[in-house]
Amino acid sequence: MRIRLGTRQSPLALWQAHHVSSLLEAQGHRVELIKITTSGDVSTTPLGSSGGVGVFTKEIQRALLDDRCDLAVHSLKDLPTAPVPGLRLAAVPQREEVADCLLSSRFTSLDSLPEGARVGTGSPRRRAQLLRLRPDLELCEIRGNVDTRIKKMEGGEFDAILLAYAGLHRLELDARITQKFTTEELLPAVGQAALGLETRDEDSDLTKAVESLRHMETHFAVLLERTLLRTLEAGCLTPLAALVSLDETTITLTARVFSDDFTEMIEQRWRWERPASLELLHAIHLGEQSAADLDELGASELIHPERF
Repeated sequence: MRIRLGTRQSPLALWQAHHVSSLLEAQGHRVELIKITTSGDVSTTPLGSSGGVGVFTKEIQRALLDDRCDLAVHSLKDLPTAPVPGLRLAAVPQREEVADCLLSSRFTSLDSLPEGARVGTGSPRRRAQLLRLRPDLELCEIRGNVDTRIKKMEGGEFDAILLAYAGLHRLELDARITQKFTTEELLPAVGQAALGLETRDEDSDLTKAVESLRHMETHFAVLLERTLLRTLEAGCLTPLAALVSLDETTITLTARVFSDDFTEMIEQRWRWERPASLELLHAIHLGEQSAADLDELGASELIHPERF
């Protein structure tokens, strides 16, 4: 089968596209990369003031709907949870490690940063949690791909920056990591370190081929996380963190929701018995149930204060 794979043109996006291409080619398919520029790639304004939600994905989804490509590869943390008519999230391959990392040219750890140090991050989720560890820091907006952010730090704009381990590892930049945070210190974003493979509903043969790349535990976990986010009507710029982990007997979800000014936090952890076989509908049910639990604790008041 010939497959046109739509991708952004950043080094990380191209790595992800080539990774998926290699998996499909190993099954005998012919893959052609269709490179697409998104509004998120060309804008230099902070994500929150440039629309934020979907800036890295809308153009690729449009190309998929317009039949300019057959398959889209997304970083799942950037993909809005609202379904797009005519498209489906066909598969999620195995997830990379979910940790966040500190990078610094001059300091050896978060604790070694001086009072008032400038730390670059574009993520409200990271800001909220970092301020709980070091409330004295000056957190500054930063944009650009991984290399651009590192160059800004090296140029003296920031004393340190925060980036996801998955992207650094995929780009073979592990040596640049100053400190890897535990998930207790910085809980990751919904879908962090996972890739989403999106197809058109009508392309049943392609969808079947792509579904062979599904890692069921990862797909189950991120679907549960994304259902939580969608049910709470939160977006990727909401200061919300969530992570699902699975072992042989247990499904565990940990979530944190912060107020816009980062002064209030709701944290909750759920544990469920793992069924004999994982079903995606069960992930949706658990995501909706946990969102309802958070709602009872006041999560909607933190996420949508204008409604109260």
